[in-house]
Amino acid sequence: MPLYEHVFLARQDVSNAQVEALTKEYSDLIAELGGKVTKTEYWGLKSLTYKIKKNRKAHMSLLNIDAPPAAIAEMERRMGLSTDVMRFMTVRVEELETEPSAMMRKSDRDERGERGERGGFGRGGDRGGPRGDRGGFRGGDRGDRPPRDREGGSTFRARPPRDGDSPRPPRDGDGPRGPRPPRDSNPGSEA
Repeated sequence: MPLYEHVFLARQDVSNAQVEALTKEYSDLIAELGGKVTKTEYWGLKSLTYKIKKNRKAHMSLLNIDAPPAAIAEMERRMGLSTDVMRFMTVRVEELETEPSAMMRKSDRDERGERGERGGFGRGGDRGGPRGDRGGFRGGDRGDRPPRDREGGSTFRARPPRDGDSPRPPRDGDGPRGPRPPRDSNPGSEA
């Protein structure tokens, strides 16, 4: 018989016991239709990347299944009708994994604590603190700046004239401006 990995997401407001009951219900259905569930894993209540049917979290479960395609089709049909199951996905595989899945191994990694040589944000890592490689506002690799010509003035400097450049002729807008004319209170109408 073909081998499948099946993952389903249950709504966040159902309890762990209800998720276990759903898993047992679908496992029994597979068994009735001539297959068997070789492994079940409850991955827990996880945050979703985006909302699914107005839910930000979901209970996730994995089933490793050895069953005929008709049994899988019936299980998927019933999951589609269930209000507690938000999403599901079944993938046919060449062989089933016997060790814990990647999601379960991830929780083992979290229990280990420190990340070894890799460091990380918030702990300083190999930089010696936040932005330790850049110097921040206390010096750095840029050295001293040249003094400004005048206090608080602009640092803009016009480019020097090139050979063949002629000073531009004056324009209408050059020079000091006078007061603006009053705005027309009713634009678009002729007076």
